[in-house]
Amino acid sequence: MLRARFALGLLLLSLAGCAALTPAQRQAFIDHGLPATAMVDTPFFPQEQHQCGPAALATVLVWSGVHTSPEALTDEVYLPGREGSLQIEMVAATRRAARVPYVLQPELEVLLREVAAGHPVLVLQNLGLSWWTRWHYAVVVGYDLPDNVMILNSGRQRAERLSLNTFIFTWRRSHDWALVVLPPTELPVAAEPLAYVKAVAGFERLRLWPAAEQGYRSALARWPHSVVAWLGLGNARYAQGNLSGAVAAFRHAVAADPVSAAAQNNLASVLLEQGRLDEALTHAERAVALGGGRWPEAQQTLDEVKARRHLAH
Repeated sequence: MLRARFALGLLLLSLAGCAALTPAQRQAFIDHGLPATAMVDTPFFPQEQHQCGPAALATVLVWSGVHTSPEALTDEVYLPGREGSLQIEMVAATRRAARVPYVLQPELEVLLREVAAGHPVLVLQNLGLSWWTRWHYAVVVGYDLPDNVMILNSGRQRAERLSLNTFIFTWRRSHDWALVVLPPTELPVAAEPLAYVKAVAGFERLRLWPAAEQGYRSALARWPHSVVAWLGLGNARYAQGNLSGAVAAFRHAVAADPVSAAAQNNLASVLLEQGRLDEALTHAERAVALGGGRWPEAQQTLDEVKARRHLAH
């Protein structure tokens, strides 16, 4: 206990000496369109010793509409040997709950914009020192820029008001790691196309095809010309037996990027399954031509189309 108090004292001294976010910088956030204050209503789960990960994750999952609890999540994310949870486990558990785990860009303004949009943000902090690390998960539920305050559900405290400068210091020690957890019907305000589609693509490995389809549809509502989102949507529809829907998605992918060998090949493959051999041949030949011999799948599709056409005649 004495060592812990000693370390905490050093921490407070080091925080007092760190660079502060100036009133002018806080005003600049407001001038850039951020509300001066924001607050998100979330459930609260007091964190037991060493189990801040399950409690913080339960907070954002329940907020997003998932029926769960810290106890239900402990076996999924808590590693007794480490007396804590790794980020990769938090992301994986989020995805298994059919929620999109989106890791934010490591910037304070990005985090604040999510909170202002009504999204709680799960963050990782180091509450210790370089030689005495104390990793801790919390949920940012609000902020007050004029008062220089960040508001968190942390430990056993609901809506704890923490100096924004102290938060920045402890958050920076985790390389500014922050996670937004949302249903696939909703996007983070700061989402970037490839990063978001990658987050949704994880549903495919779990065969959560309805969640994947909805996530890709949400992506396309914001980025209608994203070829990777159209390809993902086609794959999700195909996996659910919706061949006509897959063809429509792959046609959009081809329109978005006519020189995409993957789009041409996927379209040819589904057209082949539908028995539309002449159309399949056209797109299979384009896929091979675009792939330049570097894409054996395209050549395999073309060979299958030719074989089927030969049998048909």
